Amino acid sequence: MSGNVLKLGIPKGSLEEATVNLFAKAGYQIKISSRSYFPSIDDDEIECMLIRAQEIARYVADGVLDAGLTGKDWVQENRVDVEDVADLVYSKVSARPVRWVLAVPNDSPIKTVKDLQGKRIATEVVNMTTDYLKKHGVTASVEFSWGATEVKPPKLADAIVEVTETGNSLRANNLRILDTLMESNTKFIMNKDAAKDEWKKNKVDRLVLMLKGAMAANKKVGMLMNVPKKCLDAVMKVLPPQVKPTLANLTDENWVALTVILEEKLVREIVPDLKSAGAEDIVEFPLNKIIH
Repeated sequence: MSGNVLKLGIPKGSLEEATVNLFAKAGYQIKISSRSYFPSIDDDEIECMLIRAQEIARYVADGVLDAGLTGKDWVQENRVDVEDVADLVYSKVSARPVRWVLAVPNDSPIKTVKDLQGKRIATEVVNMTTDYLKKHGVTASVEFSWGATEVKPPKLADAIVEVTETGNSLRANNLRILDTLMESNTKFIMNKDAAKDEWKKNKVDRLVLMLKGAMAANKKVGMLMNVPKKCLDAVMKVLPPQVKPTLANLTDENWVALTVILEEKLVREIVPDLKSAGAEDIVEFPLNKIIH
């Protein structure tokens, strides 16, 4: 241990489990106690703190934390100046960005943002919504929502601005989307001064490398197969042109072992063709992470 410590914010709430799982795939074991906001991690040079994603950007900007994982949306909502280190596109549901959308009841007469003039909007992202309305020349009452925003129209609000991944919750509450204010994904951010510290920046770069490697392995698999040398060209033609297989000689000099990394969804399409081309003993194995 060097004596240096990186103060890292881990998002509490909906991203908590997904973040812990991502770190585990990257080789870092985070253990969270229900009675503590300071999770343990098997790296003596990292000190974790469990904080709501909505607040992490502010604490990083103020220097309370050296770095943290939070959404692009919360960096914008808090209007803070931080170092943008990396995009980490992962979530509790899917590996795609979330959307902040403007939604109204299905039977509402509101059709466009212009119809919100003088109306009431409930949302957790007051600054983002205010900026959006200003851009469209609309004046409306924007009220902070403490939760359960989808149930507020039409009695407590005329419209809402809410985050969604699938849109299922909005549809379940009889809401329709009028517009998308922004797409957001998780980001790894750093305090500006911390980013100038050589040790902290190097620590973060090494950590982000491993996290990206874990993400790159998501929905990819490894394939190992034995191929007669006389069939190698035919097998190579089945594989996507951009892949770079590893070849190793077998005890039988007429055969080679071929290892390749592929998109998981591609495997079912090409295995029959690989067999037809002469490949044998085809084995699929899961990947933990890909180191760039």
